[in-house]
Amino acid sequence: MVKTFDGHVRARRRGRGDRVRALDGVDLAAEPGEYLVLLGPSGCGKTTLLRTIAGLEQPTEGEVLIGGHVVNGLPPRVRQVAMVFQSYALYPHKTVRDNIVFPLRAERMARDERERKAAWAADLLDIGPLMGRKPRQLSGGERQRVALARALVREPAVFLLDEPLSNLDAKMRATARDELKRFQERVGTTTIYVTHDQAEAMGLGDRIAVLERGRVRQVGTPQEVYDDPADTFVATFIGSPPMNLVRRDDLLVGFRPEHLLPEEVVPSGERVAMPLRVERMEYLSGDRHVYGTVSGIGEETRVIARLPATVTTPLVAGEEHRFAVEPHRLRFFDAEEGTRAPAVPVDGGPIGGAR
Repeated sequence: MVKTFDGHVRARRRGRGDRVRALDGVDLAAEPGEYLVLLGPSGCGKTTLLRTIAGLEQPTEGEVLIGGHVVNGLPPRVRQVAMVFQSYALYPHKTVRDNIVFPLRAERMARDERERKAAWAADLLDIGPLMGRKPRQLSGGERQRVALARALVREPAVFLLDEPLSNLDAKMRATARDELKRFQERVGTTTIYVTHDQAEAMGLGDRIAVLERGRVRQVGTPQEVYDDPADTFVATFIGSPPMNLVRRDDLLVGFRPEHLLPEEVVPSGERVAMPLRVERMEYLSGDRHVYGTVSGIGEETRVIARLPATVTTPLVAGEEHRFAVEPHRLRFFDAEEGTRAPAVPVDGGPIGGAR
């Protein structure tokens, strides 16, 4: 089975009176069996890229390769891809069984073989008891699994998933996310997953491709894009709360909220002092989110510190408290371009910048 996708795609879409680039110089490859997540805000080109891979959109420049073969111009049905849409697109008048076998009927597969494949997919996704029901009788999570089963029976080289969890409530999303990850690990099919939800991206992806305005800003493991963002867009899009950025001359000094801590709990040794004037506090999931203004390393800037429940330092709104960050936790960016910049000394010590 082919399990590789390589893409270099450029596409244009017509706006009101102007032609704009929906995808601009995208050069991206998924490894065999990989779970690659396309992450970015609405309108950044994620779904356009997915549709271009599927053959539902045609690139104006570049090539789409699946299994090392150029598939530009080929219709979706012969590309060995299966796409699961945000709406699931189930036929409301058909049973679960009929929805699952529908693409196999279109291929004129023998009835016995269709039934065997449907039973296999239903067993894998634990929806065997639902085969006689219709979509209106299913929960959102069950509909999602039916849509996955319908895609699975085609034995595709690539799964393309377009925000398949967006119609579920928060509790169901967490459960379905875990099921999706375990399902992909079992079948081992290369999967490209579109989402604007960073929690989904961090929890599902072997690697994450962060898109913005039709361009890929960074590709890496969840830890890489979180710990070492390539630019200020990635730094502030990934993370909740996002990375703090403090202006210092021609640079922006970045640090994650969980790394800004009361000075007494920062490991001994070299550390960068950041006096924090507390403005207000929130208690969320056991953490304290402390909002305030820091000084000492550059311009006074509003920041957020995230303190775990184990840090019990008393803090009072309206007062200044001594906070600090370990030097290796700091990241540097060019203030004009937003790109990563080399390390510079802060408080007399060299610190980690671009790696």
